[in-house]
Amino acid sequence: MITLERLTFLLERFPRLTLGLVGDLFLDRYLEIPASVLEYSIETGLEAYQVTRVRNSPGALGTVLNNLAALGACTLRPVTVIGDDGHGYDLLQALATLPVDVRHIVRSPNRLTPTYTKPLRQTAAGAWQELPRLDVRTRGPLDEAALRQVCQHLDNVLRSCDGVIVLDQISERNQGVVHEAVRAHLAEFSRVQPDKLLFVDSRAFLDRFHFGALKGNRSEILAAAGESAEVEGAVRKLAARTGRPVFCTVGEAGCLVGRPGGETALVPGYRVHGPVDIVGAGDSATSGIVLSLLAGATDLEAAAVGNLVASITVQQLGTTGTATPQQVLDRWREMYATREPGAGAERG
Repeated sequence: MITLERLTFLLERFPRLTLGLVGDLFLDRYLEIPASVLEYSIETGLEAYQVTRVRNSPGALGTVLNNLAALGACTLRPVTVIGDDGHGYDLLQALATLPVDVRHIVRSPNRLTPTYTKPLRQTAAGAWQELPRLDVRTRGPLDEAALRQVCQHLDNVLRSCDGVIVLDQISERNQGVVHEAVRAHLAEFSRVQPDKLLFVDSRAFLDRFHFGALKGNRSEILAAAGESAEVEGAVRKLAARTGRPVFCTVGEAGCLVGRPGGETALVPGYRVHGPVDIVGAGDSATSGIVLSLLAGATDLEAAAVGNLVASITVQQLGTTGTATPQQVLDRWREMYATREPGAGAERG
């Protein structure tokens, strides 16, 4: 699907790129509870879990930030809202190791920093078992002041970045950062500046985006198009609606690309062996696709790079994986050591 020469050219351009992002930034907090420490509460007589290590990591939009940074993006400018609280402090500390410009992160006294707390209990055999997750999130829409700040920061980021990723993680209407007012703001910008890449990944509201390059998995694309089964028809419909390519991830089969003219092509995935963890694979694919498009790739080349990146991260078990440019090149060589891939794709 992509030659080694072309892949190398694209990867070498990644460090020149500045990316904007808008969406929901979470803190993933892992609490490690070892099997060797056992205590009981005097008050209740119940076991009191003893946490001996806390690990913090950026999640949701932060997963994409991690992937973009690992692939070599120069500067990342997220526009989001977190709480003015301890979890927010920990989240900003976790971002400090990445090339992230935090000036566009709004800290609101009226919001809780979205946090997934994941207790991990060690078994007698030494393996880690994840206990029920504890979620912290404000259940309600952004206030007007926060919305104004988001739109103001978004104007700056849209002007100063090579492209923008819209990541809409929250399934409840208007409870995330990608509020309908923010969506309208993005739509107007797209109308005025149609050549700027706006890449949209929305878990529940992809059908509300009539602009930008849309990306989703099979079920998300079908829902957005109002289709029940035929995914090729769905990507055609969405591409015609937006006038931009549509990227539909279809698991290990790869990525189905739809174009506004009605053409579709399946860019095959890269088969991996052994156990896999697909958590975060879609975000990995997004990162590879967007950086490649901005580096000058065609839509099919970008999908091929996204597939390569995802094939690496799914093999990193128990963590949200990332891939470096060298790993991407190594994976290409592993797949095509004895043959140069053709330029064609399975077209529909």
